[in-house]
Amino acid sequence: MVQPVQAPAPPPEPRPAGPTTFLFQGELTQGGWIRGQVPVGTVSAQLGEQALSFAADGRFFAAFDRDAGPQTVLSATLADGTRIESPLTISPRAWNIENINASPTANVPSAEFTARRRPELERIGAAREIDTGSSGWRQDFIWPVTGRISGRFGSQRVYRGEPGSYHSGIDVAQPTGTPYVAPADGVVVLAAETPFTLEGYLLIIDHGMGLNSAFLHSSELLVREGEAVKQGQTIGRIGATGRATGPHMHWGLMWRGLRLDPLLFTGPMP
Repeated sequence: MVQPVQAPAPPPEPRPAGPTTFLFQGELTQGGWIRGQVPVGTVSAQLGEQALSFAADGRFFAAFDRDAGPQTVLSATLADGTRIESPLTISPRAWNIENINASPTANVPSAEFTARRRPELERIGAAREIDTGSSGWRQDFIWPVTGRISGRFGSQRVYRGEPGSYHSGIDVAQPTGTPYVAPADGVVVLAAETPFTLEGYLLIIDHGMGLNSAFLHSSELLVREGEAVKQGQTIGRIGATGRATGPHMHWGLMWRGLRLDPLLFTGPMP
């Protein structure tokens, strides 16, 4: 009598080698940021309408503008067409708003200034488009310099009901010549050889994933364009070049055109 041969049990389905939804942490507030990992199998991802880049290990960086709305969505499309969404709530902040009884037309630039300014803005814009592949975005940022905070991110003047531009970074007052360091690894994408009209000696460092730091009003830059820098490396000296009322370091952070609050990257001044 021939015994029937039992077919072997099918092998278990392989488990995904990664998360099945978004994993992230950070500062979910206006001017804040998140770092995280996309779902396994993701071929494209977005934050709202903004396309997200992510590394080979699925890690990504994203951020929220100073004027970000209360709701947005992280979304991913997988290789099989599945769409995964993770709704986010972005908390509002109370900005320091100063009402000024003066006409906003007093701040309208002249034609001469506009002509002089145009090539500077083009150079700044081009520098911020450079993707160096730096992985500094993965690090916990440190303060470039410590001292008295003389200007806070997001503060704004309103001229007879018409809002002016808000303060796009954080200012730390220290004497001219005080050194400051790189807050994270990166690559220098702009180092002004001559002072810019507003920023003075301007330095921009790309940290990768669309995140970059700008340092304004320096008295001296100690690095050159194309140079890779390490977190904690001295990169410049504080000054009052450009449009500044006294020596200080203005540090601004930007992600893909969005202005971010450096204080949310470093925590309080030590």
